[in-house]
Amino acid sequence: MEAKYNQIGIDYNATRKADPFLTVKLLAHLQPQEKGLYLDIGCGTGNYTNEFQKKGFDFIGIDPSKLMLEKAKLKNPEIDWRIGTAENTGLPNDYVNGIIGSLTIHHWKDLNTGFSELYNVLQPNGKIVIFTSTPKQMKGYWLNHYFPKMLVDSIFQMPSLESETTAMIKSGFEIKEFDKYFIQPDLEDKFLYCGKQNPELYFDPQIRQGISSFSSLANKTEVEQGLKSLREDIDSGKISEIIKSYKNDLGDYLYIIAQKPSIHNH
Repeated sequence: MEAKYNQIGIDYNATRKADPFLTVKLLAHLQPQEKGLYLDIGCGTGNYTNEFQKKGFDFIGIDPSKLMLEKAKLKNPEIDWRIGTAENTGLPNDYVNGIIGSLTIHHWKDLNTGFSELYNVLQPNGKIVIFTSTPKQMKGYWLNHYFPKMLVDSIFQMPSLESETTAMIKSGFEIKEFDKYFIQPDLEDKFLYCGKQNPELYFDPQIRQGISSFSSLANKTEVEQGLKSLREDIDSGKISEIIKSYKNDLGDYLYIIAQKPSIHNH
């Protein structure tokens, strides 16, 4: 994993900026207090961590990639950046008041270990907000039409909603809410489905480089062929039919909000 992201990390910041809408939404679900201490798990280059901090909240950023954390430090040396994983944060028990994990859960080695660890480091009544996409949601992306193999590979690494919630509940969390996210046309963080309404984005090599599915060498030939047929369909107008045929109300991504119960429940 670290190697993969060390390679992507080269231009990652150019296209993977913190999206203002997502930043506000993540914080709205977390409901942090100004005196609290919070954890951004799998923080990457710290784009969101830094935005949360700018809004007056105190965050620790943890990521397994040394290269990504070096970039994060350049952005904001005031934040406590640490090498670690969801399964092994290195933090003491009951240490943080809340946790955000954005587009990271599919990189965890073990959901049960990860959620147990995060449960332990979280204080009672603390919330955890996971932002992810489920295999079911991803099957509804029109990208499947042009890059079927790439999407199969991407979907394969995504844990199902059931396995995520089962692991959370098993660790002691109480699931509070699911909130679907639909891609906004002005999305600033160019992750996998960023071009939902604007297919032209996928022709930008820099955007593709920042998306692990596209920048994987295994997909190189398919990506070239897929882009060629996407270009033809955009030019002929056929793209609108394809996009329409994939329209659904599953949401493109999902917030899962859970809470560690107060001591009394245990």
